[in-house]
Amino acid sequence: MSNGERSVVQTSAAPAAIGPYSQAIVANGFVFCSGQIAIDPATGVLDTTASVEAQCERALDNLEAVLKAAGSSLGDVVRTTIFLVDMADFSAVNAVYGRYFTGAAPARATVAVSALPKGGRVEIDAVALVRRAG
Repeated sequence: MSNGERSVVQTSAAPAAIGPYSQAIVANGFVFCSGQIAIDPATGVLDTTASVEAQCERALDNLEAVLKAAGSSLGDVVRTTIFLVDMADFSAVNAVYGRYFTGAAPARATVAVSALPKGGRVEIDAVALVRRAG
C-alpha cells in the first residue's frame, strides 16, 4: 500500500461494527482500531452481568483479533485509550491489561465516560504498527 492509501479491516473473529464505522483502518504503516467492548463475536451479545475483568478480557481478545486481521499484534500497539464507566474499576482493568501488554507497554490514556454501547463497562481502542499484509 502506498502513502495516502487506506484499507478497511474486517474479521469475523471480532464483533461486527454496530454503527457506521469500520473495525479498523490501515493507512501509512499503521492500523487504527475502533474501540472494542465485550461483545462475543459468535453471538453478538454483551453479557452485562460479567465482571469488569471478564469484560476487559473479551474487549482485549476482540482487539487482538482485529489487529491480527490487519497484520499486526498487541506487541505492535503504540497507543491505546481505555474508556471506563466507573473509575473504581481502574485497578481491576489495569491488572487484566498488564497480562495482555507484557513488554514495553504502549502509551495510554484512560477516560471516565457516562455510558458505553450495549451496557459495557470498558472499551479499548488502539493504534499499532502493521508488520505484514492482513
